[in-house]
Amino acid sequence: MTIALHGLLAGLTLIIAIGSQNVFVLRQGIRREHVGAVIAVCIASDVVLISAGAGGLGALVRAMPEVVEVARWAGVAFLLGYAALAARRALRGGEALTADGTARPARPRGTGRAAAVTTALALTWLNPHVYLDTVLLLGSIASTHGAQAWQFVLGALLGSTLWFTALGFGARYLGRFLSSPRSWQVLDGVVAVTMVAVAGMLAVG
Repeated sequence: MTIALHGLLAGLTLIIAIGSQNVFVLRQGIRREHVGAVIAVCIASDVVLISAGAGGLGALVRAMPEVVEVARWAGVAFLLGYAALAARRALRGGEALTADGTARPARPRGTGRAAAVTTALALTWLNPHVYLDTVLLLGSIASTHGAQAWQFVLGALLGSTLWFTALGFGARYLGRFLSSPRSWQVLDGVVAVTMVAVAGMLAVG
């Protein structure tokens, strides 16, 4: 197995796990709302985190566990807030999809580009698992390859790019299953439950 392929498989293994970030990318993809910007945020964040881990930032994270702890509780608060908004949408309903696949709300509401980007940043950087998975774990594995560590990093970043691009732009094909307000209520209910579950896992460590 080449070093780059090792990085690709390791990156995909960690990224594909269902979590709050993936759920958000999926929902934005289904809504066809600022998908490119959200995907770019996720990929750029992985570039910074994985590169930093391979560059030795993992040692600093180990030496300052309070940083991860602050991120953990901030992440719990943010996830619960996002879950509350999703639950409210699920209870109120009234959203469906138009023929071209775009969201058609019963009353004007939507996510602006700035709000979507901010949410993607928060779901990424306020999740302490991102530091454990990308900075510590992937960084540690990369360091075992010595001077060829950059090949592992490139493989992991390719995995991140492929996954988020496929998830975000591929989600639009699910739009035909969300042509009724009821289906959107179910989706938002799933989003709310997922966010609460992830918050609970963060809270218990």
